[in-house]
Amino acid sequence: MYRWIQQFGSPKYFYDISLVVSKWIGVICLICFIAGLYGGLVIAPPDYQQGDSYRIIYIHVPASWMSLFVYMILAISGAITLIWRIKIADFVARSSAIIGASFTFLALATGAIWGKPMWGTYWVWDARLTSELILLFLYLGYIALQSSFEDRRVGARAGAILALIGVINIPIIHYSVEWWSTLHQGPTISKLDAPSIHYSMLIPLLLMAIAYKTFYIYTLLINIRSEIIESEYNATWVKKMIGD
Repeated sequence: MYRWIQQFGSPKYFYDISLVVSKWIGVICLICFIAGLYGGLVIAPPDYQQGDSYRIIYIHVPASWMSLFVYMILAISGAITLIWRIKIADFVARSSAIIGASFTFLALATGAIWGKPMWGTYWVWDARLTSELILLFLYLGYIALQSSFEDRRVGARAGAILALIGVINIPIIHYSVEWWSTLHQGPTISKLDAPSIHYSMLIPLLLMAIAYKTFYIYTLLINIRSEIIESEYNATWVKKMIGD
């Protein structure tokens, strides 16, 4: 297992594999985005209470899910960096921070747009909204902290510690609507009983969730390849590839 991790952590091996994987991931992402948006914005019926304004969930909900998912990837990569000091794990963490912050901002922005007609205001200090805002600050804090050190290795370790401490916010975000009385809508898909959303609305939402996840992977692989080229610029295989 450790030998496999070491092989996968080789910059050249990862670079070659990511070139092949990213092509297929990009195709899946495009198909799911087109199908999800068409299903959610055209085929799905209006909500009996919210009308067509509910359709923002096809942008908002997957972004919210991804904000949590990407942070967990960031924290796990940080832990691997601390324990095994694998370069690729640091690259994953650095690239994930920027993408995760973007997803979190999108979730907050679309939530505010939806909140104005539903709640009469763009923002309330609701438990879910506030903890999601803290998540954005954690992402930005990670980016600022690791960038403040000239030595990338020191910055990687400092950022990893911050990311691991911030993990405590993830269950708070997830369970906030159950632990406290909030304005935010409760779970509709992850409930143990039948989801309280019709399949005609659910299927496009799941397609959009796949689209967001594959978009993250596709973007992540591109960013990591750039990190590898910058980090391994003096390596023979990189010079040969870029024609130096």
